[in-house]
Amino acid sequence: MSATPPPFDRKQLKSLRVAAIGNVLEWFDWTLYGMFSVYLSVNLFDKEDPTSALLSTLLAFAGGFIARPIGGWVFGRFGDSYGRKNALVATMCLVALGSLGIAVLPTFESVGAWASVMLFMLRLLQGLAHGGETGVSFTYVAEIAPAKSRAFWSSAVYISVLVGVIAATGVAALLTSILSAEAMNAWGWRVGFALGGGLGIYALILRRGASESHAFEQQALEDEKSATRPRLTQRQIWIIARNIVMISAVVNAAYYTWVTFAASNAISQGMDPAGAYRATLFAQIICLAWLPVSGWLADKMGRRAMVMAFGFGVVIISFPVSWMVTDAPWTLFVAQLICLFVWGLLAGMYPALVSEQVPTHARATSVGWITSTAAAIFGGTAPYLYAWLNAHDSGWIYDVYLVALGLVSALGGYLIKETAGKPIEEISVADERDNLQPTAAGAVR
Repeated sequence: MSATPPPFDRKQLKSLRVAAIGNVLEWFDWTLYGMFSVYLSVNLFDKEDPTSALLSTLLAFAGGFIARPIGGWVFGRFGDSYGRKNALVATMCLVALGSLGIAVLPTFESVGAWASVMLFMLRLLQGLAHGGETGVSFTYVAEIAPAKSRAFWSSAVYISVLVGVIAATGVAALLTSILSAEAMNAWGWRVGFALGGGLGIYALILRRGASESHAFEQQALEDEKSATRPRLTQRQIWIIARNIVMISAVVNAAYYTWVTFAASNAISQGMDPAGAYRATLFAQIICLAWLPVSGWLADKMGRRAMVMAFGFGVVIISFPVSWMVTDAPWTLFVAQLICLFVWGLLAGMYPALVSEQVPTHARATSVGWITSTAAAIFGGTAPYLYAWLNAHDSGWIYDVYLVALGLVSALGGYLIKETAGKPIEEISVADERDNLQPTAAGAVR
């Protein structure tokens, strides 16, 4: 096997398409929960106190994040040992199962609190799959991409994520437009989850035909020749975790505030549901064109400049966009478009960026576990924290929180090493800006 990546061929594009299609359906299922949180709270929790029921639904959403770090670790280890492709097939099985399970859940009126418990358990299952899917797909796409355009290729991940979000938003907009409020509360919300489960089975079939990344195959060959597998030192693990968490904190909080729950938050504050979903849908469609541009810019300008631009962008817009939204759908559209423009600065290159922080032999495990943990801490809590603070007329505190995280992200952009254009097989933690040198014991080779 050649020590250098093979020339670009059609297999790389096919593998990218297969990974992207799986991401679309993964995020369709994951996002639909946020879109239908109002209906889930009515059907699966005690609706005597609507505010409490909605907060409980968001708490169950956050519960799904509990399993994400575990999924990132388990499926990341599986991907580092047995291949990225095999891990992606396994996660898609759990995605389809979780969505189909939510579609057929009994209501609170029929089984009482067991409905809430079963929803929570299915969210844990989805979280397990989502944590594994995210880290392994980031790694897989970064490894199959050409070095000079790795960020541009990795933009396909969040393009597919946004397509999944758009599809979920479109389903929500369509159902709320053609069905009465009574029908949506009774059974309409189940249609989306059933659709997602069925499409997940289709993605599972497609993924079985993908090819393995060259970087993993090269690492596997090196492992066969060596008596021991390389290991990260404690110092190197700390640097990897520091870099990824500082970069990831605000992108997760902003995503679940500005993308997933923007429509639900507006609806809960009096906006017409159909208008809110349409406003969100149009803003997301426009953002699709911006993501590959951001990836291209990251390949040309470098990762560090883009991360710092994103962090300072969050600082600048957090307060203005929160003041902008009223009960008119157009205000949500404008505010969300501004948010998505800033979010896209990092999202367009994010899979490549986090994958470049870790050497090949530990990439899927580290990326999966650390990004999932960051998502759990900063993303999973964001909707609940936002709703709780607004319920107590203290929404400005959440804006301060986003500003602080934006500053942390900008600092992370300053600390990381520039990796644009470097072959991913050559990346190691020893390339950090503090000139860390691997030790003899347990050093990265």
